[in-house]
Amino acid sequence: MTTEKTTPTFALLDPVRSAAISRRQALTGGGMMLAFLAFGRRKAHAAGEEPSLRAIGDGTIDTGDAFRGFAPGGFIRIGTDGAIQIIAPNVEMGQGIYTAEAMLIAEELEVGLDQVTVLAAPPNEELYRQPILQSQTTGGSTSIRGAFVPLRQAGAAARMMLIKAAAERLQVAAETLRAERGRVIDPASGRSLAYGEIVEDASRQPVPQDVPLKPKAEWRLIGTPAHRVESGSKVNGTAVFGIDVKVDGMKVATVMASPTRGGTLKSVDDSQARAVPGVVDVVRLENAVAVVGDHYFAALTGLKALQVEWDPGENAALDTATLFADLKTASETGTPILGRREGDPEAAMAGAARTVEAVYELPFLAHAALEPINTTIHVTDEGCDIWVGTQVPTAAQKVAAARLGMAPEKVRLHNHLLGGGFGRRLVADSIEQAALIGKQLRYPVKIVWSREEDITQDLYRPAYYDRISAGLDEAGRPVAFMDRITGGSVLGAYLPDGLPEGTIDSDAIEGAADTPYAFPNLLVDWVRKDPPLPVTWWRGVGPTHNVFVVESFMDELAAAAGEDPVDYRMALLKEKPRAAAALRLAATRANWGESLPPGTGRGVSLHGAFGSFVAAVVEVAVGDDGAIRLNRVVAAVDCGHVINPDTVKAQVEGGLIFGLSAALYNGISFQNGAVEQTNFDTYTQMRINETPPIEVHLIESEEDPGGIGETGTVSAAPALVNAVFAATGRRIRKLPLGEVDLTERDTRAPVTRGKVPA
Repeated sequence: MTTEKTTPTFALLDPVRSAAISRRQALTGGGMMLAFLAFGRRKAHAAGEEPSLRAIGDGTIDTGDAFRGFAPGGFIRIGTDGAIQIIAPNVEMGQGIYTAEAMLIAEELEVGLDQVTVLAAPPNEELYRQPILQSQTTGGSTSIRGAFVPLRQAGAAARMMLIKAAAERLQVAAETLRAERGRVIDPASGRSLAYGEIVEDASRQPVPQDVPLKPKAEWRLIGTPAHRVESGSKVNGTAVFGIDVKVDGMKVATVMASPTRGGTLKSVDDSQARAVPGVVDVVRLENAVAVVGDHYFAALTGLKALQVEWDPGENAALDTATLFADLKTASETGTPILGRREGDPEAAMAGAARTVEAVYELPFLAHAALEPINTTIHVTDEGCDIWVGTQVPTAAQKVAAARLGMAPEKVRLHNHLLGGGFGRRLVADSIEQAALIGKQLRYPVKIVWSREEDITQDLYRPAYYDRISAGLDEAGRPVAFMDRITGGSVLGAYLPDGLPEGTIDSDAIEGAADTPYAFPNLLVDWVRKDPPLPVTWWRGVGPTHNVFVVESFMDELAAAAGEDPVDYRMALLKEKPRAAAALRLAATRANWGESLPPGTGRGVSLHGAFGSFVAAVVEVAVGDDGAIRLNRVVAAVDCGHVINPDTVKAQVEGGLIFGLSAALYNGISFQNGAVEQTNFDTYTQMRINETPPIEVHLIESEEDPGGIGETGTVSAAPALVNAVFAATGRRIRKLPLGEVDLTERDTRAPVTRGKVPA
């Protein structure tokens, strides 16, 4: 069999992190497309296909063939039998987006969630291009921000066309009719028509070019708690994640790649592996080897029986100490790229009454999603079918097509529920690897990475080294704030053509260059120091790094000024009332200022990332043995218009747990070129008995929706380390906390606590 190389391949992404889109543009095709009604029989689902969300219907996920109709988009299908299907443009990976996007469409379509089936969108860049990221991508907490207007317009346009069709049928003025629960009603006569009865007539109506949306006072779904549309299938076991796919004639494979990045397969003796009962094939790639079996256990047993020799390549001596030493050297001697400058920070620093300086270090982090990497693929002379859960369906389709040497339209990608994404499935490297394996086989094969492979071959969040400083006036207020950030470029790894040298990576500086605070003189710059291994997005992206540094340092400044951390922040928030309101609410609900027993402390963090404002208070107790117990977490959230409050709260809770787990335990380290963490025994996750009570309080807002999925992760680590400082007097500037000895206390630390701000 041939030996081919697989290297990380990244999805297309517009480097512009946000883009304004008018309602008119959304309606006419400038952003997301419009509504779509199709009629006739539903298409039967293919083998292994997600059998839809049976809790609310029995439709199927489509590969795109059925998207024909009278409007230019692909979000709504109504059958002549009255069945309504909503196509969600973003993928469901536990964040509740199927439900939220269905609510947006159903609100204007005037139907209930109980009347619709939600389907996953097929790869189609034209129809499902996300207006903020400018690609068919789910990530960056952009889904609702990008879909809030276009999806409501899709439902409204469809409703208007149905009403006009009904008006012609009933021979009355369209303005006299109203829609409710999937019917068009004539209040004057009491007559009504179901959507299914008039869908064919509606298909001949012109697409409206000016679509008014319902005012908030008339919303029936948006803003109300709603059960997740896919929760029933997850509870009863009918939900099909990528790893659950079964296809007739399918074999199962597992993979071993070079333990060092850049290493290659030197030789392999597969004689013992082929002797394992159930092993049917061994496939070689340039930097990996796969064993195929009748089932996973046979494949895994065969993989362990291989006699493999690797050429470790140029990273054979890679170790963590050297990586951080290189970051430190780059920070001190490298050429910085300007991120943001306000005023004259150097002069203000020179004239300050006092200066405070600190160095913060953050480790590489793995994604460690509950569902390990997997792809099912079947390559034939006619084309290729791929069953997978991915955040980038069109990019994955193109990557596979390129490796298989066929046109993208010949690759039929069936997207499934994801058992966690966190940014890992924004990259198509594993799908590329599957294509290289699948092209050597003539039968369908499901490739499943072991947990060890999932962690050691992950694409990590970069490590960072920050030198941060502030100049304070006589009152302890900052007159200058400076942050030099050093680390690798995620955009440089992700963009198809990389990031040109000397260009700022917005992800590297995002949460430092834009804080809620009023700093009269500010300098944020970045020294690019790419590690010798690929990196990518991690839940919370840049702000998880920047906000940790900034919010930890804000506590240092408060301590230096002898002020309460909440009071200190509030004094700098006069120009950010939404941020101040979130901080005030979190502090109030957390009983900030009330006395605590010795060894117990509260810590706070505040940020305005992803278009939302979140304040969090963490309360911890640190025992004499240094063990940390999380007593309580309180968060206050202003994310603009709330679509589903239950989902918002769940997302913040999950993000907090994800971030607290990473802060306590997680870090990827290297020794002799290889990753030292291999499973959840060495890349530890919080257990349920360690998880504290979490309160999430939502602030009612008239602002456009902000992102929410990553905000809790951003909030977690700084609030935690600030709480540890309050409890012990020990300032934490390096994560994870599990590597810090907290048995020693510093009772001299100037910790003060004021009252909850009015």
